[in-house]
Amino acid sequence: MEYKNILVTGANSLLGVNTVLKLLESGYNVTGFLRDESSFIDFKHEKLKLYKGDITNIDSLNKGFKDIDVVIHNAAITDQNLLNYEGYERVNVDGVKNVFESCKKNKIRRLIYISTANQFGFGNLDNLGDEKTQVKYPYTKSFYAQSKLAAFEFLMSQKIHLDIIIVNPTFMIGAYDTKPSSGKIILKGLKGKIVFCPSGGKNFVNVTDVSIGIIKAIKCGINGESYLLANENLSYIDFFKRLRVISGRKYVILKIPKVLVLLAGVMGEILRLFKIRTNLSINNVMALQINNFFSNQKSKRELGMKYSTIDGGIRNACSWFNIT
Repeated sequence: MEYKNILVTGANSLLGVNTVLKLLESGYNVTGFLRDESSFIDFKHEKLKLYKGDITNIDSLNKGFKDIDVVIHNAAITDQNLLNYEGYERVNVDGVKNVFESCKKNKIRRLIYISTANQFGFGNLDNLGDEKTQVKYPYTKSFYAQSKLAAFEFLMSQKIHLDIIIVNPTFMIGAYDTKPSSGKIILKGLKGKIVFCPSGGKNFVNVTDVSIGIIKAIKCGINGESYLLANENLSYIDFFKRLRVISGRKYVILKIPKVLVLLAGVMGEILRLFKIRTNLSINNVMALQINNFFSNQKSKRELGMKYSTIDGGIRNACSWFNIT
């Protein structure tokens, strides 16, 4: 089945921009749906149009979704400093319900929902997390992860009404991180002479590969299926060593004792009691001390994914931030 007209919500984000560019490269007509058109990169293309809209406004969605074949729903609140679940629910859950209703109304043929790897349970190098692994603490207590899981469960209850495919990226690195989001790890790693590093690790993936995975999901994803888009499982120490080599910067990497990380989380909880927004919390610092590792075998097997090294994503991010 051929799809020509693709709409991307959250088009100005790290993944949004990369996906828009990759779709255009692949010959699609693309609509970038975003709240502020001026926030998109300085880029023009005859097959690209930008539409100012808000996923919390159903009328805005209905107007934007006209004559669209596929919606890639990428817009979400990902900040880790909100004080309650309701701060995420309005966009990450209610917004998803609005997108679904507008897809139905406008007879959208396929919805690609961008979820998170932490919809599933992480693993370790000997037993990687995959699409069948149940979500684990600390993500069971994360308001963000809870909101993405609630949205996923809603969409799965509606898959008989619409073709819905879920993609679950891990930690993305690359260019066009305008906010910045995940690129903060690049900036923090290169600002000084010392990098203080927690004891855990993540699965890192080149954002370009995630964009390719989304396009493959459009073409051959199966209704109701989820696909982890993941690549290299690295400790934070190994990641910062890799960054040091690629960037050519000289800095010392010091591992933070677990007790100090936990103390920072306690301090964050105290600040939150006084309604002060902070990224620090017990849940967030506990996440820094686990090996949040995942498998990409399903995406390789069913989507035909071939992943590039994370080194390319690091180089692209460094270039984007004018570090190299």
